[in-house]
Amino acid sequence: MSNSELAAALPARIGVLGGGRMGAGIAHAFLVKGADVLVVERDEQSAEAARERVESAAAKSIERGVTDANLDEMASRLTVGVDYDAFKDRQLVVEAVPEDWDLKVSSLRGIEERLEPDAYLASNTSSLSVNGLAKELQRPANFLGLHFFNPVPASTLIEVVLGEQTSADLAGEARRWVAALGKTAVVVNDAPGFASSRLGVAIALEAMRMVEEGVASADDIDNAMVLGYKHPTGPLRTTDIVGLDVRLGIAEYLQSTLGDRFAPPQILRDKVARGELGRKTGKGFFDWS
Repeated sequence: MSNSELAAALPARIGVLGGGRMGAGIAHAFLVKGADVLVVERDEQSAEAARERVESAAAKSIERGVTDANLDEMASRLTVGVDYDAFKDRQLVVEAVPEDWDLKVSSLRGIEERLEPDAYLASNTSSLSVNGLAKELQRPANFLGLHFFNPVPASTLIEVVLGEQTSADLAGEARRWVAALGKTAVVVNDAPGFASSRLGVAIALEAMRMVEEGVASADDIDNAMVLGYKHPTGPLRTTDIVGLDVRLGIAEYLQSTLGDRFAPPQILRDKVARGELGRKTGKGFFDWS
């Protein structure tokens, strides 16, 4: 497709629930491609912080020459707020709240009840069952997983996760959306951990066990994967970027669904208990201070 065709493939009005690192990145991805973007947060302070994240990312995109739009023009297409009712005119809403089942369900229900019947709803979950979430909704045919990767602006991958009831029309639309965002779609049917989290967490957990057992340092283990297998970032540094608490939650879920091969090692539990969550706290398997 041409650039104009790609742009036309995106819904004009996008909603994002959650304006943290991931939500802001998702909002930025659509904003750069010309969409009108609404970000809803839990309170006014969080909403303003989300605005700052998105606008900062937009400014960096301009500096890098990713877009020829100016910051004022992009800012005019960005709205932040705290009211779910603002989602009522959105054609697509992406939920990007933390990986907590009850929070995901309540958030998705709250969005869906405000959307028009033909609007689409997506979850940015990295591991939770899309089929399970769909069962909590009134229109499961209009729901799927859109798993963006951190950091969203630099990542070229989006995992499109199809539920059993996801419509064929939505599956096709999602592929076009990903292409229009300048990224590549990996399409998977719903399964625990999908493709990316299941493989990524398996490697990361084994790397943690190797540190725990004194096989090698975190640096050397990561360098082995970067230099030997051409991974852009080693599994332990990636864990620090994602967040040790996030990786622990995914591992516990995969253990409950796929068995003890995904059991979190004690070193991971200990670091999370100490608040060593990775880059966001300044320390994880590496020192980020």
